[in-house]
Formats: sequence, C-alpha cells, structure tokens
Amino acid sequence: MRHHLILRVVTKLLIPLIMLFALYVQFHGDFGPGGGFQAGVIFGSAFIVYALVFGLENAEKVIPSGYLMALLSAGLLLYAGVGFAAMYRGGNFLDYGVLAGDFIAGQHLGILLVELGVGITVCAAMIVIFFAFAGRGESNDDAEEDDDFPSPEVNSSSKSGEA
Repeated sequence: MRHHLILRVVTKLLIPLIMLFALYVQFHGDFGPGGGFQAGVIFGSAFIVYALVFGLENAEKVIPSGYLMALLSAGLLLYAGVGFAAMYRGGNFLDYGVLAGDFIAGQHLGILLVELGVGITVCAAMIVIFFAFAGRGESNDDAEEDDDFPSPEVNSSSKSGEA
C-alpha cells in the first residue's frame, strides 16, 4: 500500500468528527431524526474509512474480531435486557414506562438503552461484514497457488486421449 500523506492526515482529522456526529445522531434520536441504526452505521463507517486508508491489518489491530463479537453480543443483550427488565417490573416486553418511577422518565430511559443496543450491534455488524468481504482476497491467495497444479481428473483424461 502506497503512503498517501495528505489522505492519512485528513482521515485522522475526520474520523473523530465522524464518531462525534454518530454520537450526536445516537443521543439526538429521542427528539428528532436519528437513532441507533443510523448512529451505528455512521460509527462503523469511521472504522471502515480507517481500514480503507491505513489497511485492513491495522484496522484489525485497532478493533480485533473478539471485541467485535463481544460488541455484537452486548448490543443484542442490552436490547433484550431492556425488554425483559420491563417484563420483570410488571409491564409488557419493551414497555418502557415501567422502567422508572415516572412514566416519562421510563420512556426516555428505555428508548435510550434500546437505541444504544441497536447502535452497538449495527456498528459491530457493519465492521464484521466489511472485514469479511475485505479479507476474502487474502484467504484465496493460497487456493490460487494450488490451481497451478492440474487436478487428477485432468491427468487421467489426457493419458487416455494420448493412448
């Protein structure tokens, strides 16, 4: 990979701004457009931009696959946990009003936690999908080297044709 100094410097300046905007979308989603899905995609795109500019190997050092799997699980558990907490407190699944003493406070707390769970899960899923597709070429290099040798079927058919 060639070193593009300007691209790397601009990326280092933009990634924190992308993440900050994702957090704004995440926490502003209660009151306007936005929320967990949009914030997760934006936050995940910051890591994808990092991987595109600095290389897949460096991106996997920044956020290893074990952490991604933990984030996927944590986001899902947070989402489901809010639902089960509402059921435990006597409401329906994802009935946010029972989560706090006041109905309105429970609604805000519930939607904040659910959207946070969605955002974490979507962010991790986006990065996992990108790593899976971006890393496909690396694992196929070994398979391409094996294609240089003919398969047994090719050898047997060529021998019968010569005789």
